[in-house]
Amino acid sequence: MNLPLGYRYATVYAGIRKQQRDDLALIVADRGANAAAVFTTNVVQAAPVRLARKHLRASKGRVAAVLVNAGNANCATRTGERVALESVKAVAKALRTKTHFVLPASTGVIGVELEARLIAEAVPKLAAALSPNGFEAVAHAMLTTDTRLKIASEEIALRRGKVRVAGMTKGSGMIHPGMATTLAFVMTDAMAEPSLLRRMLVNATERSYNSLSVDGDMSTNDMAVLMANGASAAGPLDGNSRGLLEEAVIRVMESLAQQIASDGEGARKLIVVRTSGFRSVEDARKAARSIANSPLVKTAIAGSDPNWGRILSAAGYSGAAFDPGDVDIFLQDVQVCGKGVAAEYDEPALKRRLDEAKVEMRVAIRGRGKGEARFFTCDFTEGYIQINGSYRT
Repeated sequence: MNLPLGYRYATVYAGIRKQQRDDLALIVADRGANAAAVFTTNVVQAAPVRLARKHLRASKGRVAAVLVNAGNANCATRTGERVALESVKAVAKALRTKTHFVLPASTGVIGVELEARLIAEAVPKLAAALSPNGFEAVAHAMLTTDTRLKIASEEIALRRGKVRVAGMTKGSGMIHPGMATTLAFVMTDAMAEPSLLRRMLVNATERSYNSLSVDGDMSTNDMAVLMANGASAAGPLDGNSRGLLEEAVIRVMESLAQQIASDGEGARKLIVVRTSGFRSVEDARKAARSIANSPLVKTAIAGSDPNWGRILSAAGYSGAAFDPGDVDIFLQDVQVCGKGVAAEYDEPALKRRLDEAKVEMRVAIRGRGKGEARFFTCDFTEGYIQINGSYRT
């Protein structure tokens, strides 16, 4: 991992989870950082989402720390607002900074009261444990039903020196694009203003988290934060450097999104859906999203069944405009549909290729359309039901 300079991390067990493993984490920018964030568009929003949005406005895009708890979403409770505020106040006191420079984030069960005391009492120990080497510990602490760590990093050479970008995320279920999905924290030691970070984050989110779906359920707690502290020796960004930094942020976030799809609850396969030849990017995205969200498509892939009719049908009800007679469909680069009807192919051979851990499907519209899109998703297995049938217990 090429970690950015000027950040420290820490985790502790605060007693929020039933299992005794770290459930409270802190990310600190030692000199403060400029920041941008995107949040869930769900009408039901957790208290930390509302408070983080408020704090980012009040600070004009400056952040000293991000506090993350796992095991409780702090959503749809009687005390949510108070708990979120008391938690960030405890962090601000420990770090000797202003409260509105601290962003809260929570993940876990909805509708269960969270005790502010658990967090407030753990914060001094958390602050004392801060270290530049705690990046992966924080990434571990915020996992819920995830089965693996989700991290990525990039180092790029700019004209005035090297800068680093590193990100962590969590998410396995309740994943559906509607800004960003789940929690994601991306740090860089480049120097960038909040307005520039906002543009970068929106573009990167569209290419990554907004092109991701596991089960079609959007969370109440979704948040993605991009921070830049200027701790590298690269200095202010020029035009070319801004482009290189944005590309690095996009690569990191695309990697994180793919890792979420690969680790979808109960999933055995990553599915990459590509659409091309549509009249517009919007139509291409509609079709890709519809295919990625289709339970019938996802279960077919789980069974290694090249049932291309389900793919065609999902594109057809997506709202995208196209002529079914112009559709070609490919699975693992094998054409299974041509001009809207069955193509000849070796089905047993293709079924063996569909057993692979990564499945590529492509829907191409013949003609001059330039609209293209890509979506990440996963297969849908009985494991998803087993996990979510007992999530609260």
